[in-house]
Amino acid sequence: MNSHQLLLLLLCYLAAINAVAFIAYGIDKWKAKRGQWRIAETTLLLLAALGGSLGAWLGMKVWHHKTQHKKFRYGIPMIIIMQLAAAGYICYII
Repeated sequence: MNSHQLLLLLLCYLAAINAVAFIAYGIDKWKAKRGQWRIAETTLLLLAALGGSLGAWLGMKVWHHKTQHKKFRYGIPMIIIMQLAAAGYICYII
């Protein structure tokens, strides 16, 4: 696998995990309004940590969900910053 294929694979993964995170936040908000079974906060945070941080952040903004919870209000931006720093470091050493 050459570097272009690897980059394409990474971009496809990031697009997919961010879409899943965004949709998960929307589903959880929908279920919260109806008093139904919810997606665990751990799962929502894990989706962000696995690369879906931008989708999670957009989900919070679009769905107005988890915006009052400190672990989300501060945790998601912190995950984004750490992921951007890691990406920058990887680009620097390559």
